[in-house]
Amino acid sequence: MPEGLPIDHSKPLNGTMAPYAEQVLICTGKDDWESKIEDENAGDNLAADIKELMGRGGVFSDPYHNVSITNTSFPSSLPPSRPEIQSTSAYLVPSFKYIPFLPRVSFDSVQALVKGYLLPTKLHPMHDNLSPIHKDRLLRSEDQGRLLYGVRDVKDVLVLVCGHGGRDMRCGVLGPVLKGEFERQLEEVDVSVLKGHVDVTENTDRPLLETEEQRGLETRSSARVGLISHIGGHKFAGNVILYIPPGTKTVDGKPNELAGCGIWYGRVEPKHVEGIVRETVLGGKVIEDLFRGGIRQGGEILRL
Repeated sequence: MPEGLPIDHSKPLNGTMAPYAEQVLICTGKDDWESKIEDENAGDNLAADIKELMGRGGVFSDPYHNVSITNTSFPSSLPPSRPEIQSTSAYLVPSFKYIPFLPRVSFDSVQALVKGYLLPTKLHPMHDNLSPIHKDRLLRSEDQGRLLYGVRDVKDVLVLVCGHGGRDMRCGVLGPVLKGEFERQLEEVDVSVLKGHVDVTENTDRPLLETEEQRGLETRSSARVGLISHIGGHKFAGNVILYIPPGTKTVDGKPNELAGCGIWYGRVEPKHVEGIVRETVLGGKVIEDLFRGGIRQGGEILRL
């Protein structure tokens, strides 16, 4: 570890995850960022745009509805008909939605994302005295969500490793090492590690009769492993979040008890990765010694 930046092995990890309702995983195609991701200046900063709407003073600001905005190293999907248009993709978890196209030519797509997917469907009781107009502004609108093209369910396990060296070098050092180890261990247990952007074009050339090998490829579990920006708790590096999609099965074909959940681990070292893959990804079990917290689809916060 960098000199003067030790890992905290004294404090209990359970409960160190800050509660949140939704996490936005922005596909930047980069593996490190400015200390504050909203300060990135590459001509497109979706994190800054969302925070402008939802942060303190924003038109959709709600202190009782925490949405975590995170950059990832995943690349964005390419618009199939207009590849020259600058567009950004994002994952929404634990809703397990993938938004492939957020055109950056106007602010309309950002507002549709926030209003259609990120705002709550029910307000906190502390908002009971707000005017009907104000309440309506802070509530989700499904009609706004329909303005975004190609939205789909997430089927891949997402393994997210904090590698934000621009914020803290503990994660900057450990992140890439853990990412590589997760990719290696997942492939060892026959989980397909997907790389590159998500292809959202429909396959219309699928054969009517498939070989046994082709059917096996269709049923093989898949995962994406990426580096992410600051999520809190650098002193607990390596920090890892695993999002396991609804409907995921264990290695023996039974329902995975963590399907639809996000599980946060801290103090993860390369030696822990094989156990995390086998116990949590394949077995649906939480490793208590590493557990920082978790969230279930629907927003329930998980504690031990």
